[in-house]
Amino acid sequence: MGYFLGVDAGGSKTFCLIVDDKGNVLGRGIAGNGNHQIHASEAEQNIASACLQALAESKLSPSAVDHAFFGLAGADREPDFRVLRPMIARLGFPRWSIACDTMIAMRAGTDRPFGAVVICGTGFNAAARNRAGEELQYGGFGYLFGDGQASGRDLANFAFRSAIRAWDGRGKPTLLQDLVLRATGFPGVPEMRDAALDNGYVPPLHLAELVFEAAAQGDEVASAHLTEQGRELGNAASALIRRLGMENETFDVVLGGSVLAKSATSLMQDALAETVRLTAPRTRVTRITMEPVAGAVLSAMDRAGFAAGPGMLKQLEKITFVDKKGVVNQ
Repeated sequence: MGYFLGVDAGGSKTFCLIVDDKGNVLGRGIAGNGNHQIHASEAEQNIASACLQALAESKLSPSAVDHAFFGLAGADREPDFRVLRPMIARLGFPRWSIACDTMIAMRAGTDRPFGAVVICGTGFNAAARNRAGEELQYGGFGYLFGDGQASGRDLANFAFRSAIRAWDGRGKPTLLQDLVLRATGFPGVPEMRDAALDNGYVPPLHLAELVFEAAAQGDEVASAHLTEQGRELGNAASALIRRLGMENETFDVVLGGSVLAKSATSLMQDALAETVRLTAPRTRVTRITMEPVAGAVLSAMDRAGFAAGPGMLKQLEKITFVDKKGVVNQ
């Protein structure tokens, strides 16, 4: 019987899951921050804790695990991997792999071990893996480094900026002016502007939702921005696809993150899909269908040469660490 371990380590929570080759859950573990960029020793302790919990529940030793796959936030560049390799090696698994947590999100949305992923939440990331197992990723570094403006933070800023520009006449009239004022509670745009200039007021993240709300009502400013940013997200995926020589392959482009998942209009997603298909016409745009930690387990199976069938995928889709209210379950 085969045993596979997956870890999803983020900035607030670390999840570990062990399943057998039938898809049965044998062990789970939950701990805190697993991002070494926030606090390296704390991340190491939490990753180890989550793994030890899962191993204890499964009654397995690290040597019994066929492959352990770690999807780690902050695993972005070679300097990160120089920190992470010895950290993961100290856990004692004989066969293990590390990737950025973006890659396990991709695997959580496709039945193939290769494809592309675009994550758009508070921040932005894109990654891809080709059939040969070569991986590339970028994003998450901010506007200065060429990232797009479709993250939750950037959309919130856009809503704020559009309200200012509509009020002072530099921009087109937009529903965002009234929507932003209503959402922030300011009596008028001058008061909102002065709060930002004089008191360090930062537009709250929930203003991002207003861009989708305005677009759903036909607002030209919001609609044009979402279309433009969808094309930029598609451009990010397309660049990775070209660099990995995947243009003629059939694969999924997986979408994740709160911005793409909760939008009130499909303008951004449609523009993204249209842009990607100009480069790779055989692609299918999908969404994450299971917990990212289950994507880590599937990645462990891929590395072990074990092919997960449809039944296995359905089993993994049922696994939840977080309930509908956002509460972490043990």
